Amino acid sequence: MSRSSFPEGFLWGGAIAANQVEGAYQEGGKGLNLADVLPGGKARLRLLTEPGFNFEMDRDTYTYPNHEAIDFYHNYKEDIALFAEMGFNVFRLSIAWSRIFPNGDEKEPNEEGLAFYDRVFDELQKHGIEPLVTISHYETPLHLIKEYGGWKNRKLVDFFERYVTVLFNRYKDKVKYWLTFNEINGAVHFPLFGLGFSATSEETRLQETFQGLHHQFVASAKAVQIGHDIIPDSRIGCMLLYAPTYSYDSNPENVMHALEEGRIFNFLCGDVQIRGAYPRYSTRYFEENDIDIEMEEGDLQTIAEGTVDFISLSYYMSRTEKKDKTAEEASSGNLIQGVKNPFLAASDWGWEIDPTGLRIALNELYDRYQLPLMVVENGLGAYDKLEEDGSIQDDYRIDYLKNHIQAMKEAVRDGVDLIGYTAWGCIDLVSASSGQYAKRYGFIYVDKHDDGSGTQERRRKKSFYWYQDVIRTNGENLEGPAGE
Repeated sequence: MSRSSFPEGFLWGGAIAANQVEGAYQEGGKGLNLADVLPGGKARLRLLTEPGFNFEMDRDTYTYPNHEAIDFYHNYKEDIALFAEMGFNVFRLSIAWSRIFPNGDEKEPNEEGLAFYDRVFDELQKHGIEPLVTISHYETPLHLIKEYGGWKNRKLVDFFERYVTVLFNRYKDKVKYWLTFNEINGAVHFPLFGLGFSATSEETRLQETFQGLHHQFVASAKAVQIGHDIIPDSRIGCMLLYAPTYSYDSNPENVMHALEEGRIFNFLCGDVQIRGAYPRYSTRYFEENDIDIEMEEGDLQTIAEGTVDFISLSYYMSRTEKKDKTAEEASSGNLIQGVKNPFLAASDWGWEIDPTGLRIALNELYDRYQLPLMVVENGLGAYDKLEEDGSIQDDYRIDYLKNHIQAMKEAVRDGVDLIGYTAWGCIDLVSASSGQYAKRYGFIYVDKHDDGSGTQERRRKKSFYWYQDVIRTNGENLEGPAGE
């Protein structure tokens, strides 16, 4: 057998987010957050993109699957035992801000919320699993949204600083790896998710979005500095939603358009958080789009002094761009639009499948920044069928993940410093983009359905045993256990 391309000590595991798995949305002193008022089903994506969402629940019209989710809050011991059985040595999870500060602006934290995550981290430690913690993952406390306008308001920097200081002090002996904001650049397309506000209008969207992002850049940089001070051996990273951007053809106009679109989406946030300064190309972009960022004295110095230690990314799809695309050419399935790529197949939800794009992404990021990389989200949302014998034969998921892990191998051979991989939705959860149980990602099947039915019983899918063998061989064997 040839030597594995993954280094010794490579971090293998899975990833979830609090708002998509925990449930117990009003237990343990938790306050309401953004995810609690986002409905499931087709309405969710519309509400995410249209101005004017009112942040109120409408139970007569919608369902709210995040309220129960898969009840990780009460089932975390069973779930972590299953992760350990697969061989995880890392588990990416997020902390629900409103479990720690129910409104977000209190002076003192909620002890019940802190104690819950103590129990989770202790359980992970018992099984030898390293926690990788996202501090803010699409769940801004609802009070901060309604009372302050979300991240448009500078005051959220101070509230976030108080929040992270509590986390670092409480968990300094339990958590080494941290991420500040999940998919921070996703706000360019979906400000509601990451910034906690719905744009006033399409005309004001970019101004509001980049003002909110500036506040997050400052907050993230402060968090890095606070974390390094409280936990000297901590490693604190950024997290990007990465989609390498291709030109539709070799027309130079389309090539330039793809470069501009990809640079703003893929690199601007990374340049600030990793290099510690706004990139020069942002000046022209801000001028041409009437974006005038209000800064306080010392902001740029804070950003310069609070750069991250490593880069994490989600990778689901690439993006193909054409300057003058028609409505018919626009790719409706891809989360980040563009035009349809004729060379790629798509998932059940229309997301184009491009394993080579992951190799491209890793090379682009490492060539640009020369910092360690970690793929912390990658997976296939699909319809899973429970067979008569109780099995789930998800060969399509195995094929997807096998090809993407092979692409990571190639990137490592290219010279990329890749330190870890956490497959998204290692256990079935509520999809962020669609608010559905039916869009399943996990190696572990959860008996819960969009109509509210289900026992919450956990079952190992075929991919469970496949990934177990991938981890056991440090990525050397991607074909599955012997005998299959």
